[in-house]
Amino acid sequence: MAETYETIEYRVEDRIARITLNRPEKRNALSKELRDEIVVALHRAERDDDVTVILIDANGPSFCSGYDLTRRLTADDEINTGMVSKKWFDDWTDQFARSCIRDWMTIWDLLKPVVAKVHGYCLAGGSELMSMCDIAFVADDAIIGYPPMRGMTTPDTQYFPWKMGMAWAKYLQLTGNSVTGKQAAEMGWVVKSFPGDQLEAEVMKELEAISHISPDLLAANKMSLNQSYEIMGFRTALSTSPQWHALSSRLRPGGGEWGKISSEQGLRAAIEWRDGPFKDIDPRPAR
Repeated sequence: MAETYETIEYRVEDRIARITLNRPEKRNALSKELRDEIVVALHRAERDDDVTVILIDANGPSFCSGYDLTRRLTADDEINTGMVSKKWFDDWTDQFARSCIRDWMTIWDLLKPVVAKVHGYCLAGGSELMSMCDIAFVADDAIIGYPPMRGMTTPDTQYFPWKMGMAWAKYLQLTGNSVTGKQAAEMGWVVKSFPGDQLEAEVMKELEAISHISPDLLAANKMSLNQSYEIMGFRTALSTSPQWHALSSRLRPGGGEWGKISSEQGLRAAIEWRDGPFKDIDPRPAR
């Protein structure tokens, strides 16, 4: 039976399954519904013998602006997301971050390779989605980063030490600065960048070649690589992300400052408090 989606587009052509984030009016902010549909589509593509490789891209001016925190989760949402008892766990663990890890580890555990094609803004949770893909291609002028680390929390998914060298990992996580797609390729965060008007054509050349490799051999190569990283501690390291997210958001003395400024003075004032000192060195245009 054909599956229908509200927040993504899904199609298969020439052995490539394309999952397109489709909330352009929200810059593809990762709502619970969007995350759920991404996971469902990933498993659908994995089951399809006509699919060799999976592409995640996005409609609109940006790949993804981050997690959508504008709607509070209902009790039913929390059950479906795998969150657990507020009474016993919510005050000292981070159930939201835990659900993010679970969703993005779907990509890691999938038997088929998943490729990200990134343009425009790719921030915070969007950079987690991109970084957990097996391969990422980006536009030269894409803006990629995690600005919430300047005043809110540590990442939900602690990918930085695994996606780049120590110098860049420390610089980007400590500052919350962003880089261009071209810079991200130069530092090895992503594999290649292309001019924006050539991104689609160049990525499809890459995928067309990959799609001719036998799916079972691709799976063997992906799993053998993943196992090596897991021996080095990848899965264990990521499992600590929710603990640090809870500590940084709820237990550190300044953890509530962002929320206080946002509620009392508005979101624009909170963004200025967080990002203002970085305007002269961050490549993102002034807001």
